[in-house]
Amino acid sequence: MGVSGSGKTTVGSALAARLGLRFVDADDLHPAANVEKMAAGIPLTDEDRWPWLDAVGAVLADGPVVVACSALRRVYRDRLRAAAPALRLVYLHGSRELLAERMGHRDHFMPVALLDSQLATLEVPGPDEDAIALDIAAPVDAIVAGAVESLTGDPE
Repeated sequence: MGVSGSGKTTVGSALAARLGLRFVDADDLHPAANVEKMAAGIPLTDEDRWPWLDAVGAVLADGPVVVACSALRRVYRDRLRAAAPALRLVYLHGSRELLAERMGHRDHFMPVALLDSQLATLEVPGPDEDAIALDIAAPVDAIVAGAVESLTGDPE
């Protein structure tokens, strides 16, 4: 989980490969109307997100699976946990500058203009959420290794 540009797809797909699990990018589950809004620089509302989060929850419930999903607010993560009570979070975080740089160098429907909206919406996971917080300034291999160790107890 994390804001746009945090590397959810890159890290998630590598983590899934390392764990031998299926990978799903939650962006692929957005209805076309959501994608159109974001591409136009319009932030999504909670009403836009509920059906999407329910689709993500269904994928998680059908696990085991690694899903790349922003899940920015606690209420969103609670909705996912309602569908998949064993949900484990890997929270990818980094500086606004690094996030903006990454977003500016990729072909994605989410424009850099929405980064501040995402950062304003972000509710950092609380201690009771048992999230694994990893800094995106580290190389992808190190991030994945940290996630694997935290999730499995195996330092590889």
